[in-house]
Amino acid sequence: MKAALGTIPWFVSLLLLPPLSGQEEQKTGPVLPEGTKAHRDLAYVVDGHVRQKLDVFLPPNAKSAPLVVWVHGGAWLGGDKAQCPALRLLGEGFAVASVNYRLSRHAVFPAQIEDVKAAVRWLRANADRFGYDGNCIGAWGASAGGHLVALLGTSPGAPELEAGSKGAASTRVQAVCDFFGPTDLLQMGNQSGPNSRLDHDAADSPESRLVGGPIQERRELAQKANPIRYVSADDPPFLILHGDKDDLVPLGQSRLLHEALEKAGVRSTFHVVAGAGHGFGGRDIDAMVSEFFKRHLKGEKSVPTQPAQREKSSP
Repeated sequence: MKAALGTIPWFVSLLLLPPLSGQEEQKTGPVLPEGTKAHRDLAYVVDGHVRQKLDVFLPPNAKSAPLVVWVHGGAWLGGDKAQCPALRLLGEGFAVASVNYRLSRHAVFPAQIEDVKAAVRWLRANADRFGYDGNCIGAWGASAGGHLVALLGTSPGAPELEAGSKGAASTRVQAVCDFFGPTDLLQMGNQSGPNSRLDHDAADSPESRLVGGPIQERRELAQKANPIRYVSADDPPFLILHGDKDDLVPLGQSRLLHEALEKAGVRSTFHVVAGAGHGFGGRDIDAMVSEFFKRHLKGEKSVPTQPAQREKSSP
């Protein structure tokens, strides 16, 4: 039986918990490499919403380090920058930024992508202040965050998504890692199998709340939220990972994006993680993500690990 929003399964509700306090975060969060410099709760919009803040972490000897921007998930309903798996990349010579954005209870789409783009513009404009390379930025996100980084990657310069960008720094990124993000909101319901935990077309589904009404009745706005709408040949390289047992975001969502990118001639690698649901990890997955960002942000070449069933990818 598909769940209404009020009966979202427990493992999704964990994403909606309030952020840890600073003391709790310090106790339970990742151990940062010695010499890491942390700058927290930086406002990327002047006099903006409380959610329009980000954290910047600089590795030791951070001069000209490439930057990876983490965008959290949580069904566009919850989540927080305090939970940032990208912090492990500090030990591999990357600077890391973790971004909060307005949730659907604060504002409907396109507020979420406007915030992520505003954060990227701010990060690029402040690169000299922190010492990372503002011309070498990657984006990584999971679930709702995967949707937002995919949209970020395919829509630089899209006027309907670039509020307040006139004369500002570019929102173009150089690499995108998308973990199981929605890519065509209007097809979520049709692609869901019998084991899906959500009715994606319901009036209170996460997608419907994102666009401010039943998703199939807000089709024009929903289409504007689709990363595949903006795919073009100049998009950055993509790494897309999705579990074949995902019962929240259909596997077909990632396949749609991968096929659209390939058709446009964009470098895209799509890995199906066998047996995985809505979330996965492990050394092989970590290695794949690290190698992707090293290749496309640092120019390093290595033989990728194969943790998953690999679908065809463009060269």
